[in-house]
Amino acid sequence: MTAGRLLIGATPLGQPSDASTRLVRALGSADVIAAEDTRRVRVLAQALEVRLAGRVVSVFDQNEASRVPALLDDIRAGATVLLVSDAGMPMISDPGYRLVTACVEAQLPVQCLPGPSAVTTALAVAGLPADRFCFEGFAPRKQSARKTWLAGLAAEQRTCVFFESPRRLGDCLRDAVDVLGPDRRAAVCRELTKTHEEVVRGTLAELADWAADGVLGEISVVLAGVIPSADPESLVEEVNRLVGAGMRVKDACAQVVEATAGAPSKRELYDAVLRSRG
Repeated sequence: MTAGRLLIGATPLGQPSDASTRLVRALGSADVIAAEDTRRVRVLAQALEVRLAGRVVSVFDQNEASRVPALLDDIRAGATVLLVSDAGMPMISDPGYRLVTACVEAQLPVQCLPGPSAVTTALAVAGLPADRFCFEGFAPRKQSARKTWLAGLAAEQRTCVFFESPRRLGDCLRDAVDVLGPDRRAAVCRELTKTHEEVVRGTLAELADWAADGVLGEISVVLAGVIPSADPESLVEEVNRLVGAGMRVKDACAQVVEATAGAPSKRELYDAVLRSRG
């Protein structure tokens, strides 16, 4: 018997031609295609000129748990099950978590066909630091929960990516201004890879004004991390400690600045040390 497996396939965000060669092969050869929307996967296959030879079943948030047992049985029987969402990578704010974890717990093979992701695509075009980032899924719907969630990002130093409904984007950005301040940098990415793709960059206040009259399309928001601000008094104390141990003031200032995120320039710290001595 051929060993079964679960394949996780990333699908195009908007342009069918962004589909990988491996995804095209998998669509045409998988025994079962577990799709978030069966209609959309058929439209994709038609655009790619692929005939879906396998059985197509729906797997979305409301029915995923009930679908898992039968799909595990298919894999145990030797079937290749291809999991796809409407766009991007399954499980990233899309169905698939229950199926993947069930396969892992059952020690069934799980493999991934990498490809498009709205998260990394938005991060790439936002023009904000991308060396460290976090993904927050969809912003909470209700204002009280959304403001609590935003407060949790107030001290986040990493760039943050999240999704938002176009209907709630204006409210979300206004809440972000209230909680995070008007000057935090961000980018709103709309309809990524599609015909009407748009990336609007600016401060939260500027973006809130831009979105006030309404926005259409799929939305990804990229929020800059907070820039830490070091306490000058503690830095002066650290410099004086190093000087007391035998280091020159200039060298001590350079060492403290290099080791401290959000520190002032070496000249500014040097001047602060001199002022502290009267």
